[in-house]
Amino acid sequence: MLRAKRQRISDDDPLARAIAPPPSETSEEREQRLAAEQEAKRVSDAIDDELNRQRIAEKKGPKAIKILLLGQSESGKSTTLKNFQLMNSPKAFRSERASWRAVIQLNVVQSVHAILDLMSRVHSSAHTLPTSSNHSTNRLSSSHRDYPPITTDHLKLKMRLAPLLQVEVALVKKLLPYGHVQLSGLANPAQSLPLQQEISVNSSAGWKNTFSRLIGRESCDSSDLIDWSDPDDPGLVLNACSEDMKRLWADPIVKKMMEIEKMRPEEMAGFFLDALDRVTSLHYTPTDDDILRARLKTLGVSEHRFTMKTGPLGSPMSHDWRVFDVGGQRSLRAAWVPYFDDMNAIIFLAPISCFDQVLQEDLSVNRLADSFLLWKSIVSNPLLKKTDLVLFLNKCDILRAKLESGIRLADYIVSYGSRPNDFESASVYLKKKFTALLKDHSPDRQLYCHFTSVTEAKSTTLILENVQDLLVRDNLKRSALV
Repeated sequence: MLRAKRQRISDDDPLARAIAPPPSETSEEREQRLAAEQEAKRVSDAIDDELNRQRIAEKKGPKAIKILLLGQSESGKSTTLKNFQLMNSPKAFRSERASWRAVIQLNVVQSVHAILDLMSRVHSSAHTLPTSSNHSTNRLSSSHRDYPPITTDHLKLKMRLAPLLQVEVALVKKLLPYGHVQLSGLANPAQSLPLQQEISVNSSAGWKNTFSRLIGRESCDSSDLIDWSDPDDPGLVLNACSEDMKRLWADPIVKKMMEIEKMRPEEMAGFFLDALDRVTSLHYTPTDDDILRARLKTLGVSEHRFTMKTGPLGSPMSHDWRVFDVGGQRSLRAAWVPYFDDMNAIIFLAPISCFDQVLQEDLSVNRLADSFLLWKSIVSNPLLKKTDLVLFLNKCDILRAKLESGIRLADYIVSYGSRPNDFESASVYLKKKFTALLKDHSPDRQLYCHFTSVTEAKSTTLILENVQDLLVRDNLKRSALV
């Protein structure tokens, strides 16, 4: 009876059924199965031994310096991580050019898609008659009275650029794993991707290898390593549509529509419409700056390890570095806390150019106000009281361009008052706002603050070298070696 009961439990257990030998297994098959299981156990034990060896070696050796990159989504964290990679692992960074070539192609197509979508909405609204029973339609129609008319030439241009939408779908399908939720709406081959759904990849999903297969090579370090004869290369379609894309971007009516909509793609990451001749050429290979500017939203945690050749005073304690990049969306910020306990420093990126923008996750929240609140939560967190803080007031190039174009900071930050609407005054004011939060909530902390544009490799390299030097020296002081 007990045996029967155990048999029923075994039958109800999916794991037991999965690992149970086949009922009609021969003695030869049994020997093969047991040998395979023994080999699998040997491999598993070897992996465990290697992990333990690494763990022991890390305990005996100098402790790694760990840096955590924090900030809201699109603040520049991933670009900062790319800069660390470019500085310390340039060969590995450049071996990924094939992957980033495909991402840049996706960025170009998505920028054009956004403009074509605006043209469609304007054209549709111009042919929609308001009804007295639909107040929202009345408001929509009245708001569209100032739009310049869409001409027949614009509609023809839109039709000629339609193949780009299929290139976008092809790139997205290669980028995302099979069965991904964002692919569910692309069952129809003629359907394009909804613009409101930004593509996001998991940092551990191996998307770079996928794109390498798309290009046909493992590396893209030089033009000789790309299979230019690949008939499915998206670059062929982009090159064929290049003149029409340039015509679309330069069209004065399109510019006016974008101005009315306050649509400024040149201020967003992944903007390449000002370099179409180059990025749509048949033999285009991304430069380092192109890779830094490329936009791909990542989920999960990205870790980059590198070794510094030398450190201050020639100390061996500075050789092992780890930089972590975590997602900045509101829904992902709870995942930051487990990393707080063992970090030497936090680089917090605040995009100060976004004073006139709102969060994608919550359209009622100003992005700069969200950065202030996020910074406050970091500096007041007791788990971080011994962690060095480095503040990057980022996207200064965009802030300068916005202010010079006449967009007033005081219209969005009332406390700015009647101060001059120039970069020098605005940047100093915003720096004081961030430092005041630190003094209020953690008055004894030292702060390293830098004005940055992390898409500019040369200036960012100098800043990161300075940060690395400061952190190494601080690490040595704590170890009583300086």
